[in-house]
Amino acid sequence: MACMRSPDPAPGERFDSFARDHLPPPEAQPEFLFERPELQFPARLNCATELLDRWVERGQGGRMCIQGAAQRWTYAELQAQANRIARVLVDELGLVPGNRVLLRGANSPMLAACWFAVVKAGGIAVGSMPLLRARELTQIVVKAQVTHALCDAGLAAELDAARPDCPTLHQVLHFGGELEARAAAQPARFDNVDTAADDTCLIAFTSGTTGVPKGTMHFHRDVMAACACWPPHVLRARPDDVFIGSPPLAFTFGLGGLLLFPLSIGASAALVERASPDALLPAIAQYRASVLFTAPTSYRAMALQLAAHPGQHDLSSLRKCVSAGEALPAATRTLWKQATGIEIIDGIGSTEMLHIFISADEAHARPGATGFVVPGYRAAVLGDDGRELPRGQVGRLAVKGPTGCKYLDDARQANYVQGGWNLTGDAYRIAEDGQFEYQARTDDMIISGGYNIAGPEVESALLLHPAVAECGVVGWPDEARGQIVKAFVVLKPGEAADAAMVKTLQDFVKATVAPYKYPREIEFRASLPRTETGKLQRFRLRAP
Repeated sequence: MACMRSPDPAPGERFDSFARDHLPPPEAQPEFLFERPELQFPARLNCATELLDRWVERGQGGRMCIQGAAQRWTYAELQAQANRIARVLVDELGLVPGNRVLLRGANSPMLAACWFAVVKAGGIAVGSMPLLRARELTQIVVKAQVTHALCDAGLAAELDAARPDCPTLHQVLHFGGELEARAAAQPARFDNVDTAADDTCLIAFTSGTTGVPKGTMHFHRDVMAACACWPPHVLRARPDDVFIGSPPLAFTFGLGGLLLFPLSIGASAALVERASPDALLPAIAQYRASVLFTAPTSYRAMALQLAAHPGQHDLSSLRKCVSAGEALPAATRTLWKQATGIEIIDGIGSTEMLHIFISADEAHARPGATGFVVPGYRAAVLGDDGRELPRGQVGRLAVKGPTGCKYLDDARQANYVQGGWNLTGDAYRIAEDGQFEYQARTDDMIISGGYNIAGPEVESALLLHPAVAECGVVGWPDEARGQIVKAFVVLKPGEAADAAMVKTLQDFVKATVAPYKYPREIEFRASLPRTETGKLQRFRLRAP
């Protein structure tokens, strides 16, 4: 089914057309599939109306919705707060439909309210990781021409440092005080903007292998399609479930699993600001959480804690566990089941596709396999010639469905979308039982502890240090994290290649880019392998 464009706004209606103007042309977009009845969306659609307001309209506003360290809100209370913030955005900050709003904060009910406020007002939510530094924030703001920002007061320093290089960012308001005070003075009613189903409501940034961020654009209908495919067919959660997890709302894995999916069925979510394995275990008990979303490394760490301290944590409320973000090792699946009795639901998704498109439920989970194609999607394994390979052969994973890659003004669209397919950058094969089995990444992305880290971006940070002559960064196998970032460094003459220098460079990278990207191992070399044209040969660095 072709992607149909809704009509432009009526003459005189204020509308920022930046996102629409910078979508890939129709011929560069993937083929979209809307074959299932639940994917027949109306031309006019605001996903905030469907996910939040409809529960209040149906008399379910008293149901628990979002809770965290500082707030505990019902559906009606979240709606009221989102409405007040939307009024602040529109009436005080001059937001018009189509403006991009940077959201910066750790997972919390207030961040969720800000997300819904932006979408209600017809704006475009642009999530950002709390750990991002000024340099990375500047890239995002400039790329998306962000006009407004709602930022946790405790995270204001890096955004303030970025602002001189962000000429489009005119309005910044801090929550944790200022925004709440302004919102309290506003009425709790707001008429959601009548957006088109194919208006952009979300730009999620992902780093490619170059380290240059790519903005993935998602429509209101994409959000609702993600809620209509994987959750009812694989997760099968209930309205009385309490969702919890570690992925930030700035990641689409976290946005879906901890906000969109629970609200789509009238369930609730517990948002934990610092969801390390040490913090997740007691939080599950505290909130009586029943559905858990986290990465394989976190499952492994928690399983080891449970084995070392039996009976210390009450996980009796837990009944569903979801893993994504990186391949799930068979050993981790076994450890978790031994510790809890729960079979992990594995899945693969991508920021470009919004969420999970291949997965297996508990009854069909198999070590070493990711699962089956989620209803609503199609998937294939392609050879280098673009043709489908028979079962058992390794090739490039290709997917199509109701969501798909729409990069914001980026030539890399042609790499991800080919022949109507979305090429995820993963190498897979299809087993005889029809399950898809992960083999490896097909690019230079490092996947460590659930985070995607671009090696060249870490190289760029290292090269800013005056002691570094040249460097190369690769993913290095690691039992606990899947991979770690390892840097091979050539120092300038006179610099000492010792443990003190390792720590100096690690600390420098942490202060330059998000700390989770720092090289956990550094090996000093006299030279690096390069081609005759000077291109770094990373495959030779990866060799033992």
